[in-house]
Amino acid sequence: MGMSSFIELCKPKIVLLLTVTALVGMLLTVEFYSNVFDSMASLLGFALLAASSAALNQIFDRESDKNMARTKGRPLASGEISLFQALTFTAILLFVGSSLLLYFSNLMTLMITTFGFIFYSLVYTIYLKWATPQNIVIGGLSGALPPLIGWTAVTNEISLLPLILVLVIFLWTPPHFWPLAIDRLEEYKKEGVPMMPIAKGVTRTKKEMVVYAVLLLGASLAPFFYGLTGLFYLISTTALNLYFIYLCIAYLGDKENTLSMKIFNFSVQYMLLFFLATYIDFLIKLYV
Repeated sequence: MGMSSFIELCKPKIVLLLTVTALVGMLLTVEFYSNVFDSMASLLGFALLAASSAALNQIFDRESDKNMARTKGRPLASGEISLFQALTFTAILLFVGSSLLLYFSNLMTLMITTFGFIFYSLVYTIYLKWATPQNIVIGGLSGALPPLIGWTAVTNEISLLPLILVLVIFLWTPPHFWPLAIDRLEEYKKEGVPMMPIAKGVTRTKKEMVVYAVLLLGASLAPFFYGLTGLFYLISTTALNLYFIYLCIAYLGDKENTLSMKIFNFSVQYMLLFFLATYIDFLIKLYV
C-alpha cells in the first residue's frame, strides 16, 4: 500500500477533467486575474471535494467493483487499502476541501459543490445507478457543474455563460459514456446495472447518442449567438461537434461495435478541446 493507492481511490483522471473545467470557468471571468491566489486556493478546495466524492463512490461500489474487469483492480476492490483507511482519507479530503472553498471563495460556491457531491456520491451511486437506464443522463448533472462552480468561486454570482457550459457537459455525458457501456455490456449485465444498452438495446442507445450529439451542437453554438463568444469559438466548436455527430452516425451501422472506444476516447478529447477553444476565444476578445 502506497500513496498511489489513495490517489487511485480518487479517480484522478476524472477529478483532473472536472478541475480543468472548473478552472476554465474561473479563467473566463475578468475578476480571476486580480485575485489569482484566492482563486487557485478555491480550485484546490474544489479538487479535494471532487476527489472525496469519487472516493466515496468507490467505497459504496467496492463489492460490485470486484466483479468487473474494468474496476476489479481498484484499491478497495483489490484489498490494497482497507475500508477504514478509505473512509478516513475521504473524511480528511472532505474537511480540507470544504474549508478551503468556504474560506477562499464564498458560501454559494460551497453549496453548489456540496449539492454536486451529495448528488453523485449518494443519489447517483446508491440509487440512480441501479434504478433507471437514465442513470447516466440524470447523474451527469453533478459532473456538469464545475464551470459554474469555477465562475461563482471568483464572482459570487451566476451568469448565462457558465450555465450554458453546464448544459454542454450535461448533453455531452450520454454520448460520452454510452459507448463505454456498450463495450462493457456483459459486465454491466452481470452486475445488474440497468445501463441504457441493456434496458433499451444497443440500437436504441446509438440512436439516442445521435440525438444528444445534435442537441450538443445546438447548446455549443448558443454562447456565440448570445454574443458571449467570438468567431474562433464558433469555428472550433462547430468542427468538433460535426465530427462528434459524424462518429455517432457511423456508430449506427457499426454492428460489431468496433467504434465504441474510439468514440469514448474522442469524447474525452472533445471536452478538453472545447474548453481550450472557449478560453482561447476569451483571450482573443480580451486582447485583440
